[in-house]
Amino acid sequence: MARIHAIDGVPPRAVEGPWELLATPAGACAGPGDLPLSGDWTPALVPGTAAGSLQAAGRWSEDGPDPIHDRDIWYRTRLTGTGRERLRFEGLATLAEVWLDGVPVLFSDSMFRAYTVEVDLTGDSVLALCFRSLAAGLARPHKRGRWRPRLATPGSLRGIRTSLLGFMPGWSPVIDLVGPYRPVTREPIRHGPIEADLRASLDGVTGRLAARLRLPGHDQTQATIHCDGREAILTQVEPGLYQGLLDLPDIAPWWPHTHGEPCLHAVEARIGDRCLDLGRVGFRQITLTRPFEEGLSLAVNGVPVFCRGACWTPADLVGLSSAREALAPMLAMAREAGVNMLRVPGITLYEADAFHDLCDEQGILVWQDLMLANFDYPLDDPEFRERLHGEITDLLDRTQTSPSLCIVCGGSEVWQQAAMLGLPRAAWSEGFPTDTLPGLVASQRPDLITVPNSPSGGDLPFSVRAGTTHYFGVGAYLRPFEDARRAEVGFASECLAFANVPEPESLRRAGLTDPSDSRWPAGVPRDRGADWDFETVRDHYVATLYRADPARLRSDDPARYLALGRAAVAECMEATFAEWRRGRSPTTGGLVLSWRDLAPGAGWGVIAHDNRPKSAWYALKRAFRPVQIMLSDEGLDGLHLHAVNDTGAPIAASLRLAFLDPAGKSVARAERPVDLPPHSASSWSSADLLGRFFDATVAYRFGPATHRLAHAALCDGAGAVIAEAFHFPLGREVEPVPLGLNATLSEGPGGWALRVSTERPALSVAIDIEGEGRPGDNHFHLVPGFVRDIPLGGTQGRPGGTVAALNGDAPVRF
Repeated sequence: MARIHAIDGVPPRAVEGPWELLATPAGACAGPGDLPLSGDWTPALVPGTAAGSLQAAGRWSEDGPDPIHDRDIWYRTRLTGTGRERLRFEGLATLAEVWLDGVPVLFSDSMFRAYTVEVDLTGDSVLALCFRSLAAGLARPHKRGRWRPRLATPGSLRGIRTSLLGFMPGWSPVIDLVGPYRPVTREPIRHGPIEADLRASLDGVTGRLAARLRLPGHDQTQATIHCDGREAILTQVEPGLYQGLLDLPDIAPWWPHTHGEPCLHAVEARIGDRCLDLGRVGFRQITLTRPFEEGLSLAVNGVPVFCRGACWTPADLVGLSSAREALAPMLAMAREAGVNMLRVPGITLYEADAFHDLCDEQGILVWQDLMLANFDYPLDDPEFRERLHGEITDLLDRTQTSPSLCIVCGGSEVWQQAAMLGLPRAAWSEGFPTDTLPGLVASQRPDLITVPNSPSGGDLPFSVRAGTTHYFGVGAYLRPFEDARRAEVGFASECLAFANVPEPESLRRAGLTDPSDSRWPAGVPRDRGADWDFETVRDHYVATLYRADPARLRSDDPARYLALGRAAVAECMEATFAEWRRGRSPTTGGLVLSWRDLAPGAGWGVIAHDNRPKSAWYALKRAFRPVQIMLSDEGLDGLHLHAVNDTGAPIAASLRLAFLDPAGKSVARAERPVDLPPHSASSWSSADLLGRFFDATVAYRFGPATHRLAHAALCDGAGAVIAEAFHFPLGREVEPVPLGLNATLSEGPGGWALRVSTERPALSVAIDIEGEGRPGDNHFHLVPGFVRDIPLGGTQGRPGGTVAALNGDAPVRF
């Protein structure tokens, strides 16, 4: 059922407490009556986790997390009032019991289910929650699966519905997630539960809103549904049950923000004198543009969409905050970076309502995995299937009106794990994900796409051309940039994982400025059993791109080592997505692993643990621009320019191409006006633009190359740069030399800004703000004649810091 945000303007009331918690030995107390009278109770945060509450009390530290799964955790509070009430528990992690006045009213064995119980209050009731030791639960005898993944331990996790976070060495910190991590609410019972079923669809330019409302105990003849200033009558088909259809011609549709406006429309129902706030809906259509076996490819409202973004990680790993204020900054940064899709992977947990609301508002598509990853789950066990069905139903109920949700996927790397261990296709490609999941999703959300697993679709689950793949050719498998084209990726639901180095200020705050520090490796992700980690992956590209010796620099010049690492990752990101977004590429999407670090250090995240963006984030912000220009090396066919306009508006621009020598002098150049229609892609060759032969890719080798850098710029009518692209035919020369780099700080109505210019080509220009604040762009290339005005957001007072280029002889202070 759809969420009912308020009845007669009154939302459900949170059970605010005060709450307190107590840890007891596993199994020591059978019920709340056995709790010690003078126990060491700690104030508790609800919603939240035991770790979050203990951390707030100074009794637990994220730097050295104590285990919590080895004991029972009790919560308690008092409920005042009398009469019959409905208590709702949105998320209990994991083996939970609910007691009211010493009487058990609920048992839960799933972190992913929401539960409602009806209770009688006596005026001063004691509500107690017990979270039984998960370690004890996992230690009980269990049926072994056909395979055991290395990703997470112990193997008994396959049978318990809890998050793998905290159980994946090398992937996430060992933080035990225990407690009522989602809201606990209460409301008086006047009649039976009110249910609302809303289905929003788009047929051409006409929106259609189908409504079905059940209000037990009501028998009103007048009922209406309202949306976009229009209304339709709801017919009472039986006592308390109303349904109707509202057609909305020329409704403003919902788009991913890269392609249009994510329009949302408020909905309310009026039944007699009752008013139900049913939230907001968006009208959109999601379709496939080709068979899944040829590569997942989405269209929104009939327009093909290149999906780009990342695999989401929780904004608060310790407390699992579901508060809007905790999630909003992360999702605002996603939109700022041009992200139009986030995947919630099966190793994490289903996100809170606020996450989906914010994605609706920001215009960010959501790919939702089931919380299944790598294990051979007991899908033939009726009880397990019932729990899984329940959590899917809960998810689809509460996201029923969410236009951002577009894909439901049967899990992460379950099929891949089995296939890589040599099991036959029949052992992993049949059953629930293909037989049951599509129908289950279609019964509640027929507008969604279902994917059996991530990856899946080819002869092997990880075949790169079919279905959806996890592409780490550029990245973990150390392939050259050319592999991004050679692989002919269809859709990469994971890609481009590196140990991404945080910005200097993030490292200073974490006390991790030296990569030789003994604490440094703890922040670097690695696959269990591998003799390499993702820092060696990054180092490979440092050596390849800059002809540097990472091992020597690490010990002799750590600042230079880290600067090259930041630059290398940015180059990998931009080069790969430039290849994938060109018009003739078969690739229709790429989601980077991952969005945010779960611990301090050089993790996979493009956002650091302190929520500051890294070089990868800035690179993706450039690579994901809705209006973008790219360069591709076509060998003997020269350099090709590719322009993309994802927006719904035409773009009249000027296209400029220049070939520069080492000093930044132009040896060949061209400029022409171009018109980019809405939702279009265009390409030109360098020969077409120049009108003559020029060895743009240094492929013919008729004597020494006359240029070291190609620079393309797409500019608007006023000459402002919309997008830029760079090509280095002979590689990136980063030997430090005088550049004439200049940085001037100024304050205007929009705040502080930095004007950066150079007399010679400056590579990977890095702005390091000391203290609060971040630049609007960073780790960018700059050529003579082009001035960058970089806003400095979030600063407190006059900012200070340095600007340095990778090939510059000295930083410039501002």
